[in-house]
Amino acid sequence: MTATSSSAPGRADGTDQLPPIRPAYEARTWKEILHLLLNLPVTVFGFVYAITALSVGGSLTITVIGLPLLAFGLLGARQLGKLERARARWLLGVRVEEPTPLPLAKSGGPMQRLWMALRDPVGWRTMLYDVIRLPWGVVTFCTVLTSLIVLWPVLPYLARGLADVDRFMVRGLLSPSDELERRIAELESDRGVVVDTAAADLRRIERDLHDGAQARLVNLAMGLGLAKEKLLEDPDSAAAMVEEAHGEVKLALQELRDLARGIHPAVLTDRGLDAALSSVASRCTVPVKVTVDLPDRPAPAIEGIAYFTVSELLQNISKHSRARSASVDVWRTENRLLIQVQDNGRGGARLEAGTGMRGLAERLGAVDGLFVLDSPSGGPTVVTAELPWRDRTE
Repeated sequence: MTATSSSAPGRADGTDQLPPIRPAYEARTWKEILHLLLNLPVTVFGFVYAITALSVGGSLTITVIGLPLLAFGLLGARQLGKLERARARWLLGVRVEEPTPLPLAKSGGPMQRLWMALRDPVGWRTMLYDVIRLPWGVVTFCTVLTSLIVLWPVLPYLARGLADVDRFMVRGLLSPSDELERRIAELESDRGVVVDTAAADLRRIERDLHDGAQARLVNLAMGLGLAKEKLLEDPDSAAAMVEEAHGEVKLALQELRDLARGIHPAVLTDRGLDAALSSVASRCTVPVKVTVDLPDRPAPAIEGIAYFTVSELLQNISKHSRARSASVDVWRTENRLLIQVQDNGRGGARLEAGTGMRGLAERLGAVDGLFVLDSPSGGPTVVTAELPWRDRTE
């Protein structure tokens, strides 16, 4: 009797054999392996950069260049962190939001910008990340390189575990600051804007007093002194001098009223935004329609910012717009005070054009406000401003 033999599938010799277990090398796995192999050169560069920046900047802090060098190093660390977040997004699929840029352009003087850079938590965390990653980079590079040769079947699982540690580090040290930290940085910048604005206003008031009312009062005192000397000798000349001095007094009083109105107008304190803005609109060179729809008055500080914002915008319309008419609308929406100023002039206004628009935007930003300018060439120009509503407390 002839024995019949059956062979296992795929085998000609009849030997039973199961297919080998092959780990899944997907695209994601290869990206993780590439990331782990790149860890060594990347971490070596980051470690050298961080140690150099810290040692050079720290050792030279006793000189005038030490702190600027350290601040520059922290700003550079921010850029390294940006590259690491990009590498993690591409190879590890980690979606980490970019930190808020330091508002150095909005800050005041060089010392304030230097202090802000030195206190940057994002830069310091990136420095820490670069320092502690060196031994980890060596471990991951050696482990993956060895596994490519001798641990091929388990490499996907090993790569996944090592990559998860990298994901944890990126999220923990390179993620953006929390909301409180963001607000602290913004408020520090806004405080500098407020301080600079207040200092500029004080200089303007001093200049206006010195060149205007003060000079006029000095001339008035001299004229009255001459009139006193001629009172008995030449009464007619003395009377003419007194008459001239009377005119100087009127002009000085008008200049003082204008200056006081520029500091804080009495009509705003006594009667609110509707009357104050109507008064400003009456002095504009083009007809202005004012509409104020407010259930009650906001806090004095918000009311003052709204008044001076509209006042400066109407001055810009008088000087630059060549408009035939304009309008001012003020209303409240939930917890926001909205202002819209529109004119039918030539348009083309820009925040950077030197017409005071950028200063207005910075002032509003200092109190959590917004400033939006829409001014296409040919017009019309529409400026929308928002301020936080704060209730008035008597």
